Amino acid sequence: MRQVWLSDRFRTLWQGRDPFDEVNRLEGEVFRQMTTRKTIRVALDEAHYFAKIHYGIGWRTIFKDLLYLRLPVLGAQNEWRALKLLHELDVPTMTPVAFGRTGSNPARMQSFLITEELTGTTSLEDLCATWAAQPPPFRLRQALSERLAACVRLMHSHGVNHRDCYICHFLLDTSSLAGSDTNGRGSSALDTLRLFVIDLHRAQIRRRTPTRWLVKDLAGLYFSTMGVPITRTDRLRFIRVYEQKPLRDVFQQRAGFWRRVERTAVALHRKLQCSCS
Repeated sequence: MRQVWLSDRFRTLWQGRDPFDEVNRLEGEVFRQMTTRKTIRVALDEAHYFAKIHYGIGWRTIFKDLLYLRLPVLGAQNEWRALKLLHELDVPTMTPVAFGRTGSNPARMQSFLITEELTGTTSLEDLCATWAAQPPPFRLRQALSERLAACVRLMHSHGVNHRDCYICHFLLDTSSLAGSDTNGRGSSALDTLRLFVIDLHRAQIRRRTPTRWLVKDLAGLYFSTMGVPITRTDRLRFIRVYEQKPLRDVFQQRAGFWRRVERTAVALHRKLQCSCS
């Protein structure tokens, strides 16, 4: 099995050459290095890209995932499919420029995904880390809660669950903040605020997202905000936009679901504390 897709720019750049050979020759700043995959930042044709290269996960990992009733992630194709769908849905995310996979043995399948570098962005984790010392204007808090909820709702309603749904995997386009002052006045730019969702290599796509995976994604977001000054109002605003209902209706009809989200987030937090102690 061999599949290759190249953007026009990369089709010209690698014309007459094997894309897999070209990927194996890439050099750059290493962001992640594992035995089964690596992520590097590379400069090509006066532009920067991120290349994720997968070498095959081995039968041991496949059997382990199946034993725990998890679908194994065999390579870059998960992220490739997720990015294509999110672009169709107009969810801001990474822009792919090259993808390939080869091999019929699922344990040794090799694949790659190259995406354009997202510039002028900061992760929500880094942004929120400054809020204790420098509280953000109300309008910014409001816009972030609503945009994050809308983004996650759109993914979930079209059968996409992230599986690593933490605020570090949402990048804010900082140009959205250029028109607002510290009090949130003159903040028309916040109405078009953009959040990019990234790191989708474990994402799953179905016709309908099962409840357990909705809970896992939402609990991941809740858990990842426990160390930053997120208010109860921020959380309630997120829930209202995610559910597209008044909060009174949400807690009459879906209180059990959101209690399950909170319990799962608290369990994740306790597990992290125990592993660090």
